[in-house]
Amino acid sequence: MIDIKFIAKFKAKGKYKKTYENAKISYLNRIRWAVSSFYFGMGLCFATWASRIPDIKTTLDLGSAELGSILFAVPVGQLLIMPFSGKLVTRYGSHRILIFASLLYVLSLVNLGLATTAWQLSFALFLFGLFGNLNNIAVNTQGVYTEVLFKKTIMSSFHGMWSFAGFTGALVGLGMLALQLSPFHHFLIVGAIVVLMMAFNYKFLIKAKEIPKAEKKKLFSKPDSALIYLGLIGFCCMASEGVMFDWSGVYFKDVIQAPGPLVILGYTSFMIMMAGGRFFGDGLILKFGRKTVMQISGVLISAGLFTSVFFPYIIPSTIAFMFVGLGVSTIVPTLYSIAGKNPNVPPGEALTIVSSVSFLGFLMGPPVIGYIAELSSLRFSFAFIGLFGVLIAIMVSRIKAIQ
Repeated sequence: MIDIKFIAKFKAKGKYKKTYENAKISYLNRIRWAVSSFYFGMGLCFATWASRIPDIKTTLDLGSAELGSILFAVPVGQLLIMPFSGKLVTRYGSHRILIFASLLYVLSLVNLGLATTAWQLSFALFLFGLFGNLNNIAVNTQGVYTEVLFKKTIMSSFHGMWSFAGFTGALVGLGMLALQLSPFHHFLIVGAIVVLMMAFNYKFLIKAKEIPKAEKKKLFSKPDSALIYLGLIGFCCMASEGVMFDWSGVYFKDVIQAPGPLVILGYTSFMIMMAGGRFFGDGLILKFGRKTVMQISGVLISAGLFTSVFFPYIIPSTIAFMFVGLGVSTIVPTLYSIAGKNPNVPPGEALTIVSSVSFLGFLMGPPVIGYIAELSSLRFSFAFIGLFGVLIAIMVSRIKAIQ
């Protein structure tokens, strides 16, 4: 385990020269804003790519199965760097790795717009996934450090900024489509904006290195069954989320047959509700309890996806995707909160188990959708994912740790 309370003793190297522990609230708020801006920048890059998937699919004349295969390049890149991300952040400091990874993430985004063949798009997506994972580990480490300084839970607000960036990226994508700008010029403009945000905020990142404590561990110990169940719930949720990111635009283009720029209307509605749910989810859980909120969330995911399948029209499907966004918004943050309080497993190990199983859903869901769509139809594949919401509601009811 790693003691992260040491962060308060480090000296701030921005305009404030004292230790973080003695820093004024105004300076801490500036740190929080800086870290939030990096969450926003990462989310904006990802949403920018997602908003142009239908256009790139058409330009490169890709079939559903071929696009599904190409999308596998993202998880391959993420999985390749995953064993090293934490070690790099620990050795060099999350503030350095975050700046480095963010710049390369932006460059990878721009490279996606230059792809003219399937293999070029695959390689660009591989780099996009690789630097995206490194960016993700570094920015979440900064988020944890900032939460320690504030001595209260603020991580959900950071993830809310990521979701808000997704909504912003969808709106920007709508405007770029209306202006008939190519994906390359679109990605270049967004990349420049993210770099400017970094330039104004990088000095306020928390500058510290982790010092891991030596600890004896049992080899090949059996994972806690409750954590596995939590991971499976996360798998179902993140599979639904990943499908919405990568396939909602394609669904509106090929199934709904939305005209022109309206192809990203479903993605936009999904992102609005996911962002809103993350900003207000804590209040709902406090009022109704975790179990009730998570069960309702699972039902919303299924109801939304099934509605879009049975009523493939613009207005019903837009509302349906809003249901899905609201459904997925609170599940994963709640799972992480529960896992961190597991009485039998240290928080770090518990979160690793749950997040690893959950993340597989996010990686595997979108490519699998392509194969199912090729064998049957995109509507059938969305109906298949719709079953995951029902599974979430059932599994939540059987876990005693969820109250």
